[in-house]
Amino acid sequence: MLLPRPLRPFLLAALLGSALPGSALAAKPLVFCAEASPEGFDPALWDSATTYNITKPVFQGLVEFQRGGVTLRPGLAERWAVSADGLEYTFKLRRGVHFHQTDYFTPQRDFSADDVVFTVNRWIRPELPFNQAFKTPLTGPDGYGLAKMIESVQKLDQHTVKIRLRERNATFLTFFAMGFAGMQSAEYAEQLLQGGKPQQINQLPIGTGPYRFKSYAKDSTIRYEAHPQYWGHAQKTRSLVFAIVADPQVRLQKLKAGECQVAAAVRESDLDTLAADKRIKIASTGASNISYLAYNLKRPQFAKREVRVALDMAINRDALFKAMFPKGGAIQAINPYPPSIWSWNPKTRNEYNPAKAKALLAQAGYPNGFTVNLWALPVQRPTNPNGKLMAQMIQQDWAKIGVKANIQSYEWGEYLKRAAAGEHDVYMSGLTSNSGDPDDFLWNSLSCSVSKGGQRFCDAEFDNLLQLGRQTTDQKQRTRYYLKAQEIFKYQRPWITIAHSRIYIPLRNNVQGFIMNPNGSFDFEDVWLK
Repeated sequence: MLLPRPLRPFLLAALLGSALPGSALAAKPLVFCAEASPEGFDPALWDSATTYNITKPVFQGLVEFQRGGVTLRPGLAERWAVSADGLEYTFKLRRGVHFHQTDYFTPQRDFSADDVVFTVNRWIRPELPFNQAFKTPLTGPDGYGLAKMIESVQKLDQHTVKIRLRERNATFLTFFAMGFAGMQSAEYAEQLLQGGKPQQINQLPIGTGPYRFKSYAKDSTIRYEAHPQYWGHAQKTRSLVFAIVADPQVRLQKLKAGECQVAAAVRESDLDTLAADKRIKIASTGASNISYLAYNLKRPQFAKREVRVALDMAINRDALFKAMFPKGGAIQAINPYPPSIWSWNPKTRNEYNPAKAKALLAQAGYPNGFTVNLWALPVQRPTNPNGKLMAQMIQQDWAKIGVKANIQSYEWGEYLKRAAAGEHDVYMSGLTSNSGDPDDFLWNSLSCSVSKGGQRFCDAEFDNLLQLGRQTTDQKQRTRYYLKAQEIFKYQRPWITIAHSRIYIPLRNNVQGFIMNPNGSFDFEDVWLK
């Protein structure tokens, strides 16, 4: 177990916003050019990488992933113990952790067991007064099935919490390091509840992280300032700014001009231009990610397996990759997670066969094809750097088997909202894994627990294999379950798997301490300008 991080209180000068000793640029804002606006500032409500990266400076979990890896280390819990039957987790909480003080909240006490109890109960108890007052899906914890998994959370004393599960789960501890699991202030929640404004938990965040929220100009700028009572290292960067810049070329222009020091992931086609600029460096990682096209299985044609397989077979992936990934920084996705993840199935295959695809459509009752709405991803992603181009190429491939695709798209927030409501026929999506565990790819996207509206995949045999995989810690046994699950996935074809990619983050040479994680995420704790 790692030792707690040392406490380093800020100097009075730092509180006033001046530079820390020995850091002439510490008072200069660190600006990140982000690709999209956050859906909100309550991480439990959302599951997009953009929102998690933006809320990461504010919120912290009981445990965290070691930077640059997937090893768990203490976060707001200094240590923990698991019972012999794997059903009880006891967390000893860190002392002296201060919540953020802002112009909308002044905490009267430090972080304690009450905050953990509130946060976890909010995930699992719909009858909680706060949940009754602010009725909204909690996408993160709901996606991992925590309400069914957790039986109870109990305060043993001010700095000790016990969580009891209904059944063993091999990945349970990793959930508390994920983006959605940031600990909320029970005191702040009560203030919002009493004031009749519980929805402000998603607009005006309060956490324990290295930065506290200052302001948000919608679709433009998010401003944070260093938390003066942070329990960890004093931050050399006093002001952290997220500039929302949807156009990838504009982001690069701002980076080159020094208007931002770090920018969202860039396309392979931009690497040569960036390499020629000596003021810019590239951070890169082969990420645990996937892009895919997901069917709405409530649509009559997509309820038929033959149609799903036919549309998959009709796509010329080789041509698609030449256009989308000219430098070879991506591989074609076959299974629902990349070959770098243990238990990946080497026996499954993709197949390009338009003639067979057309025959399958006829077999399914569509000899003349049909019309479909294909949603193009509106934001740039490493696994899908140009959603419009991908949609156009797929449109041409499908036309060859008689399927007419109407390309549609929406602003990012609207895109996510409409897809969640099942308004799509076929839409582009993707995911990255925090933990590098197969469950992180499978459960949150392909289990029956996330198919409440019926538009997502739900297969009883597949679901049972995921359940079995969660209930044992024996990796060899879990591998057997996941190998079989991938065979079912490939037979049923609920997704058209597209790509696993490298991620390239451009930053200026004076940025220090920046570390990418295996899933391509990052945070700005202990990052500064030289």
